[in-house]
Amino acid sequence: MSISSSWFDRLTMTKAKYLMICKNISIIVAIARNFAIGKNNDLLFHLPNDLKRFKQITSGHTIIMGRNTLLSLPKWPLPNRRHIVITDDPEDNFPGCEIVFSIEEAILKVQNEKEAFIIGGGSIYRQFYPFAGKLYLTLVHKDFDADIFFPEIDYSGWEEISCEDFYDDKNDFDYSYLNLERK
Repeated sequence: MSISSSWFDRLTMTKAKYLMICKNISIIVAIARNFAIGKNNDLLFHLPNDLKRFKQITSGHTIIMGRNTLLSLPKWPLPNRRHIVITDDPEDNFPGCEIVFSIEEAILKVQNEKEAFIIGGGSIYRQFYPFAGKLYLTLVHKDFDADIFFPEIDYSGWEEISCEDFYDDKNDFDYSYLNLERK
């Protein structure tokens, strides 16, 4: 009986710790009305204010991404951020970045941090979405042709923390900053 009790206790503690760890995992993403986020490994739109917001929110924190997202950055590593890159290629070596081979390994690397940010791409967002505690969304109120999409958001599972609406003259569309926390 002590073996099974011990096993149950370890399982319960591991599960509780895992759920606690994930409260510090946040996703930051700009998505179109049709959940589009990219095409041909590039962003769909250029919003300078959104890039400033991204820098302000993620600066001083760890950012977690897939290798294609890293390679799509104009210059990396981004200043004042710890970079964790998820890849399946053991030969990958990105100076200034830590390499991991699974989302579980990435989560373990940030378990003691107050907040870490998932910054893409599509596959990485899909894998982390069920575990993320917060979403920092830039919602562009327009559909885009794309080949990469964010998972559809079930808003009933999220609580709105803040929302600000904007209009971009250059791109001629409305967009919103919406911050959500998992209920």
